[in-house]
Amino acid sequence: MRYFLDTEFNSFGGQLISIALVPEFGDREYYAVLPLPEDVHPWVVEHVIPYLASVPFGMETEQLPPEMVAREIADYLDDDSDPVIVADWPEDIAHFCSLLVTAPAEVAVFGSLRFEFVNSPGYSTAENSQVPHNALHDARALRSFVMDSLV
Repeated sequence: MRYFLDTEFNSFGGQLISIALVPEFGDREYYAVLPLPEDVHPWVVEHVIPYLASVPFGMETEQLPPEMVAREIADYLDDDSDPVIVADWPEDIAHFCSLLVTAPAEVAVFGSLRFEFVNSPGYSTAENSQVPHNALHDARALRSFVMDSLV
C-alpha cells in the first residue's frame, strides 16, 4: 500500500519537527512531533509551531524522542509486506530515512520499503491543506492530489 508522507522541519536542511504518514486506503494515520530545536527559524515559529497540535482528538502531540518515533513507524508499517512511501518533496524522504537510523550502524527494524517521488509543478500541498504546514493535514492533501490525479 502507498503511504503519503509529509514532514515539517526547521527551515531548509533543518532538524525534523513533525512527521505524518497517511495510508492510501483506510484511516489509520500516523503523526508524531519530535523535540523542537533550540534555535527555531522565525518562519517556522510563525507558520509551523502554532499548528503542531492541529490534529484529531486523541492523536499524540507530545514531543517524542526520534528513536521512539522510528520504532513507532516500524510498528505502523509492520503489517504491510510492500509499503511504498510517497512524497512530493525530496527533503521529506531524506528526513524519513534519517529518522530510521536509530544509532550508528542501526536502523529501525521492519521489512523493505520503496519510495515514490511525485513531482507536482504548480501544486502546493500546503496551499491545498486544511491546516497548512501541519504534516498530517499536508499528507492528507498530498493523498487527495495523487488520488484525484488517477481519476
